[in-house]
Amino acid sequence: MARTVVVAGVGPGLGESLARKFAAEGCSVGLLARSGDYLADLAADLGDSAGDAVAVECDLADPNDIAAAFDDVREAFGPVDVLVNHASAAPWKGLEAVSDAEFQRALDVGPRAALHCSQEAVADMRESEGDGTIIFTGATTSVRGRENAIGFSAAKFACRGMAESMARELGPEGIHVAHVVIDGQILPSDGPGDRDTAEFLDPDAIAESYWHLVEQDRSAWTLELDLRPHVEEF
Repeated sequence: MARTVVVAGVGPGLGESLARKFAAEGCSVGLLARSGDYLADLAADLGDSAGDAVAVECDLADPNDIAAAFDDVREAFGPVDVLVNHASAAPWKGLEAVSDAEFQRALDVGPRAALHCSQEAVADMRESEGDGTIIFTGATTSVRGRENAIGFSAAKFACRGMAESMARELGPEGIHVAHVVIDGQILPSDGPGDRDTAEFLDPDAIAESYWHLVEQDRSAWTLELDLRPHVEEF
């Protein structure tokens, strides 16, 4: 079944891998981020090689931008079936160093953007008789606060709580909500440098796991998926 997917927060790395995976599976993909030129190039590449995509320049900290972006995706492809809340923005600063504006930005691009994106997507999913999937991209700090990253930790903890609450609210309506803990560093697009690639998560492999969440039978939905690189001992 062809699906319309929105990836909210697309950039080189995992965001791009997610977009490529969904397009390769025959989905029409709405690409949301502030980097318009990059998105346009990616959408053109996906259209030439995998599937349909539309680039929508959007400040995810602005609810009005989000509403307009979803309208653009609907105009191009129809109602949204899958949403990936992937955006984050936070300074690597501790309690005394972080400013009010920096902390607020982390919340605006993280849980607040996820709230407004999810509201837009769920409205479509309910009109489609409750069939849909919402995935949150989490991090190690979603479950264990990180030193000198108070804004990022607060935002990721909030998104995890949102995912758990939404899963219980929307699950009975047939809408699957899942949270993915990326417990480790993702392989950079320019390679691992002088480190072993086994220390990193492969973004393309992560994208496969996201697709599995979309395809899961509703009798055995995953609420939280923990992904980490292979190591010899835990």
